[in-house]
Amino acid sequence: MKFGIFGNIDKPVIVEVTTTLFSYLRERNHSFVIHDILGNWLNNQNATPKLDQSLLLRVDDLPRACDLLISLGGDGTTLAAARMVGTNGIPILGVNLGKLGFLAEVSIDELKECLDQIIRGDYSIDERMMLTAIAKSDGKVYHALNEIVVDRGESPRVIDLETYVNNDYLVTYAADGIIIATPTGSTAYSLASGGPLVAPQSKVITINPISPHTLTARPVIIPDTSTIKVVAHAGTKRVHITADGQVEGFYETPAEFTIQKAPYVIKLVKRKKRTYYDLLRTKLLWGKDLRIDPDSHT
Repeated sequence: MKFGIFGNIDKPVIVEVTTTLFSYLRERNHSFVIHDILGNWLNNQNATPKLDQSLLLRVDDLPRACDLLISLGGDGTTLAAARMVGTNGIPILGVNLGKLGFLAEVSIDELKECLDQIIRGDYSIDERMMLTAIAKSDGKVYHALNEIVVDRGESPRVIDLETYVNNDYLVTYAADGIIIATPTGSTAYSLASGGPLVAPQSKVITINPISPHTLTARPVIIPDTSTIKVVAHAGTKRVHITADGQVEGFYETPAEFTIQKAPYVIKLVKRKKRTYYDLLRTKLLWGKDLRIDPDSHT
């Protein structure tokens, strides 16, 4: 198996982790390639041994040159890795070097054990829905594993968001914005905005307004076969669209966006003994009762 390595150079432990990872792979005679930005940065840090330039690949070439991509960072790094992989279908193993790491499957301490399991074939693959959003005015396409967000951008006031599902008018939200989330994204921005938790394999999309100016506005869950159209009005101000909080654009209003399920999925490597519900309890402290465990908040 040939591994690709992608990582966040802003994480303080990245040099230590990559050095250990390279040694592990070399000892077991497993070949690997590295994202050129990470590899060149490590060489400039005088990491040893120095990485040969033949191992360093650009973002467009890395997914085609490996069987599995190791993402070193946090959830943001995994989201970036998902867009990098795109339609290539390469599985991603998320390694958490940060805090929450909900998408990252393993911690630093668990990495070697998990890689041993992968090499033995003792792992599973979760297929996750991606979203695509197309801006009508310029045709730009945005890809997201978690969510597409249209928000007020430059406007200091709430904006009007005409929302349609399969060309049927749903509602006009007067709000700070709107979140169109996948099941994977239900534990991210959507959850922070009062949206529901949705199991990853559910075939649905969530529409969730951000700080709506009415008590009757609630999240709506629709089939993942649906096409959503959002027309944003903000007077003379530009509105803002983001994909996974990482790729953005600003648009004059009225601005129209079409959002739907992408024609491909992202494959995440999962250990067989850990479930989604385990993650809810450990990462989000789901169901934790401080009255029963008073030390858990200290």
